[in-house]
Amino acid sequence: MTPLKERLQELGWTDGRNIQIETRFGGGDADRIRAHAAELVALGPDVIVAHTTPVIRAVRQATSSIPIVMVGVNDPVAQGFVSSLAHPGGNITGFTFVDFQMVGKWVEMLKEAAPSVSRAVLMFNRDMSPFYYIYLHSFEAVPRSIAVEVTAAPVRDTAEVEEAIAKLGRQPGGGLIVAPDAFTVVHHQLLIRLARQHRLPAIYGVRTSVAEGALMSYGPDPYDLFRRSASYVDRILKGAKPADLPVQQPTKFELAINLKTAKALGLQIPDKVLALADEVIE
Repeated sequence: MTPLKERLQELGWTDGRNIQIETRFGGGDADRIRAHAAELVALGPDVIVAHTTPVIRAVRQATSSIPIVMVGVNDPVAQGFVSSLAHPGGNITGFTFVDFQMVGKWVEMLKEAAPSVSRAVLMFNRDMSPFYYIYLHSFEAVPRSIAVEVTAAPVRDTAEVEEAIAKLGRQPGGGLIVAPDAFTVVHHQLLIRLARQHRLPAIYGVRTSVAEGALMSYGPDPYDLFRRSASYVDRILKGAKPADLPVQQPTKFELAINLKTAKALGLQIPDKVLALADEVIE
């Protein structure tokens, strides 16, 4: 929320002076998310900023009239949040996060960093992020030269996470792709620890994981998306309708690499990959 508040202040909106900002955190818990959504809608705000699919879904179910600015949602058209990116319709607009092409990018970069990877799993929460099934099927339909077999590893709780990663680590050639969703973000420390324990090269969608020991990450900059969302909040507070504001896609992507983790895995990251990185942790 800090980037959002900072940008709002630059646009003339200061929390506690001419705007009041209420913040709730669902922590990847579906029941808590629904409760917070109902609570916020009951307050009658002028606009709601919703981050991640389960939050957007809960807020959408709670109100069809209060403007909603979504931040970090995947495929909002297929999920029924908006009619189209150019003409959202209804009370929702905002900023998308990743699309199916990102799966190919994750596989490509993981293979570059760890050439021994021949099979990888795409891990996501099956309840909160079912659209990753569609992304994986779309990826499988695209001709490619990367010799990596990718399968889904849908999980619902930490026990399933431990089981899936242990299974992947039992045979050589395994690699882990941690798709960003509310569940994997909340449990990122467990994922990092298990990947290290089973000596699995892993790529994440969120850069902050790398500072905590993840091998690498690639994805949109969430801070940039929150800053950009402030412009839509500003416009809505000044009278604009969400239906008239096109859904925008990410414009800033980041690659981060942890060389300490690479060394622990016995990996030598190629210079051409390091040259592309926005952050390299020694």
